[in-house]
Amino acid sequence: MSKLTHFNQDGNAHMVDVAAKDISHRRAIVVGQIQMQASTLQMIQAGEHKKGDVLGIARIAGIMAAKKTSDLIPLCHPLMLTHVQVDFETNEAKQGDGMASIDCRATVETDGKTGVEMEALTAVQVALLTIYDMCKAVDRGMVITDIRLQEKLGGKSGHWQRTD
Repeated sequence: MSKLTHFNQDGNAHMVDVAAKDISHRRAIVVGQIQMQASTLQMIQAGEHKKGDVLGIARIAGIMAAKKTSDLIPLCHPLMLTHVQVDFETNEAKQGDGMASIDCRATVETDGKTGVEMEALTAVQVALLTIYDMCKAVDRGMVITDIRLQEKLGGKSGHWQRTD
């Protein structure tokens, strides 16, 4: 088993030294979901929300969050991101259960010495939180769930892809 990298030999937290690492193209893809009442999704899709374009605002929030990850996660390196994309897919209610959902997918890329998994994870979390914030007045029972790394490319460890 690999050691935790954010602790030094004395067990103290530290920022990982990436100076000796090679620059490579790095990409991370993260997905997550927010579940809601079917009527909430219908309101979002119809553009009837009084606060505006829910998914457009959530997309911008996710992009901004990816760029600010090192400000939020103490031991993350500040990165020059070359690409951030946040996409949504709506899922209508299944027959009879009255629940619908929105899937969020963030793709983050850079050419650098360390990966962008944390930036993609942060983008999805904040995008989904923004949807929650904008819709909580009509649906406080929303659930943010299943946030996970789907794929990681670049660096010494190479390509990793979720298989389940």
